[in-house]
Amino acid sequence: MTRLTGNALRVTVYIGENDTWHHKPLYAEIVHRAHAAGLAGASVFRGIEGFGASSLIHTSRLLSLSEDLPVAVVIVDTEPRVREFLPQLDELVTEGLVTLDDCEVIRYVGREAKQGIAGTKGKKSL
Repeated sequence: MTRLTGNALRVTVYIGENDTWHHKPLYAEIVHRAHAAGLAGASVFRGIEGFGASSLIHTSRLLSLSEDLPVAVVIVDTEPRVREFLPQLDELVTEGLVTLDDCEVIRYVGREAKQGIAGTKGKKSL
């Protein structure tokens, strides 16, 4: 398990949920690459409304024609590890916004290895 406390760097990638990389959702590719790079963690958040450089408003409101809702992928790790990962984001993100913020990690604790995949605690395989 990665140990992470104290000063860290947060990278946030703002993209659309319909953005793809080789026929896969772009947000999934970013998360999988962050995992493969051994980064401390990554999460994907779906927005309900927003706009970016194109100035088109994307919204989840019922009467809207937009289906391409905003998505934010947030990754936190030490500054050297995040900066080492940035070239991969440069390759992947052709439209969108990538930001970096200093942050402080107060607590970073994972589940025990024996629990396995999220949601399987206490379940036995057949």
